[in-house]
Amino acid sequence: MKLHLDRFEGQNAFSGYGPDHVAVNGAPYRTSLIVFPDRIVDPWPVPALEHLSPESLAGIAAEPLEILLIGTGWTHGFVHPRTYGALLGARIGVEVMETRAACRTYNILLAEGRKVAAALILPAGN
Repeated sequence: MKLHLDRFEGQNAFSGYGPDHVAVNGAPYRTSLIVFPDRIVDPWPVPALEHLSPESLAGIAAEPLEILLIGTGWTHGFVHPRTYGALLGARIGVEVMETRAACRTYNILLAEGRKVAAALILPAGN
């Protein structure tokens, strides 16, 4: 699916996604990544939801964010709040959803001027 890039000049925004990738500013990514408005962490070493841990999210707590969207892959998955407790302690809201929904939500929040990032799990082999 193609997403429209408007109001995002100079910022990273999702421009589409498919069964095996997401696209940021037109560039496809096929491995898990973290997207901030000003940079991309690629690869993010979380190949599947069961690999998500407090350590894999630890560096995000120091970021000036309002909200982190965690994309759990192509299906919605449960993430225990202990996994992202450091983010809550840093007053960063966390929303967990499937990866495609996280892409769409990120763009909406970015367009609103919110301080948002998306940590997306892209399962290998899809």
